[in-house]
Amino acid sequence: MRGVLYMAKTANLYARIEPDVKERAEEILTALGIPVSNAINMFYKQIILQRGIPFEMKLPQPKMIDMSQLTAEELDEELEKGYADVLAGRTKPTGKVFEQIRKDYGI
Repeated sequence: MRGVLYMAKTANLYARIEPDVKERAEEILTALGIPVSNAINMFYKQIILQRGIPFEMKLPQPKMIDMSQLTAEELDEELEKGYADVLAGRTKPTGKVFEQIRKDYGI
């Protein structure tokens, strides 16, 4: 059976992707020398191996606000948000917060 080449069976995949996302991803894949079809195949294989999405999916942490950079109006707005949180019971006593920090970090 010398000289016989076996080709893997393939299936077509059609997906709608935002043009900017597609372009940026393909630039990176090109720099890595990985064809898009290979990258998609690797992604699918990882889904199978991990039995789910192969990366953590969660909302990013909110950015910390630099109070020194806020205008007086923005500062008032942030203070109003904090006051609303207090009234709605969405706050914790500082003693409990520091107790948890000490526990978490062994302080």
